[in-house]
Parts: sequence; C-alpha cells; structure tokens
Amino acid sequence: MQMEVLKYTNSTPPDTENLFVLMRGLGGNHHSFESEGMVEAVTARKIPFDMVAPNANFSYYSRRTLVERLRSDVILPAKEQGYTNIWLVGISMGGLGSMFYLKEQPQDIAGIYLISPFLGYNIIVDEILLQGGLANWNPGLYDAMSDWDKTFWYWIKEALPIDKDIPIFLGLAEGDKYVKGQKLIAAHLPQERVTRIQGTHDFTTFAKLWIAFLDDVVKTPSHEVFMHRFN
Repeated sequence: MQMEVLKYTNSTPPDTENLFVLMRGLGGNHHSFESEGMVEAVTARKIPFDMVAPNANFSYYSRRTLVERLRSDVILPAKEQGYTNIWLVGISMGGLGSMFYLKEQPQDIAGIYLISPFLGYNIIVDEILLQGGLANWNPGLYDAMSDWDKTFWYWIKEALPIDKDIPIFLGLAEGDKYVKGQKLIAAHLPQERVTRIQGTHDFTTFAKLWIAFLDDVVKTPSHEVFMHRFN
C-alpha cells in the first residue's frame, strides 16, 4: 500500500534542490512534525528546504517493506521533481528507518540527522558494551532475518568508519531511555556532528534537538556539509 505523504513547500520561490524527509517515530504520527512546531522552525528561519513527512508507521517495519515503499513512494518521486540534496531526518523509530535506508540505498540521499534514535533494544547494546564495544564485539552465529538488531549492528561495525560521503548527524538527550545505543554510535561519529542536551524521549526534547541542528549546522555558512548548498 502506498505511503501517505504530507508535503510542505518552504522555498522562496518554490524551486529548490533541498528536501528534508521527516521520518516519524512509533508514537505520534506524521502530522506531529507540524503540530509540534518542527515544520514551522524551518519556515521561520527561511531555510531553503522543502519538507515531506511520510506516514512510515510500524507496519512497514514489521513487514520489512519500509525501504522499498519509502524509495518508491517518496524518494524517487522527489528526485523526479528535481530534488538532489535529500536529507533523512529520523525521530526515534524513524532514526532506525533512516539507517536502514542508508544501508540499502545510500546513493539516494545526501545525509541523515538522527534525533533521539531507537537503534535496538538494550539487550543487544549491553551485549556489545560487555564485550568492550563494537570493535571487539563478536555477534556469533545468528539468523539475519529474525535477529534484525544483530544484523543492523554488525553492519555498523563493518561499515566503520561510516561512509564520509553521506554524513550522519546525531542528537541525543542524557535522560533518553535509548541513550546507551545512541552513545554507542556517537563514539564512531565525528564529535562535531553529535549534539548532547538534557531531556528525555519526548517531543519537547526532539524539537530542541531539531532547532539546534537548524541553527548550529544548517544555517552555519562555514559548515562543510551545507556551505555549497545555499546561495
């Protein structure tokens, strides 16, 4: 079934190569980016990015069709419309989905911002930490279909350092219930691409991390990722 997609045109005039794909979490829905002020944060700053918010709910993850549907229903149509600088912005579960997309279709995207991402349950994170971190972690024998979290983290382990041509930014809060996994991946990212604040796993915190990214990264002309994008 085709994904429902909300569209927000923010460029002036409405003609830009820049697009944020806003990936929802398990809680809330794809309308939450607007209702929680995250769309307005881009508009108010006159950042020349259009935005789309697909309804990439949990059913796409459980059926393992997320990447296929996201590419077919969102990414490829966007490219056909002329968007070339496509960034995935993933909140919680949407962060995991953004990483799944990077793993399978890296050629389609320019970068990722993970906001308080869910990257697997603590049981797998604790196993990795107990063995001294990703560099020392041996997942042993596992089924790639049923043990999705081991498959995911083994890909991260093998992909390190993560492709520098597709920058990953991370925003985390010290009180987040998934912070152990977030810090695990943070250790393997350039630290200037990691934002840490106080907060928990809620939209108030998500919005603060989003605003920090917009103000400290996207709007900073000297930043190496965005400096050539905005004229």
